[in-house]
Amino acid sequence: VQPGGHYFGAQHTIARYEDAFYAPLVSDWRNFETWSDAGAKDTAQRANAIWKRMLTEYEKPAIETDVEEHMRDYITRRKEQIHGRAV
Repeated sequence: VQPGGHYFGAQHTIARYEDAFYAPLVSDWRNFETWSDAGAKDTAQRANAIWKRMLTEYEKPAIETDVEEHMRDYITRRKEQIHGRAV
């Protein structure tokens, strides 16, 4: 970084900013007034809304039919093996 500059304006930082910094899903980093104006939701309320949104927006990943069939066959065999054992 050149004298008088800052690292947030450096090309290196800009190129890596999305992946280099961790921002927790539930944290709210807004100032108090903005947070309050937006409903003053606490961490539990935000977490609840996040998991509900994640379930609503979930899309089952694409999988090839033969791969899915092999997986289901394997699961069926393993369940039979596990349940057939004395516990």
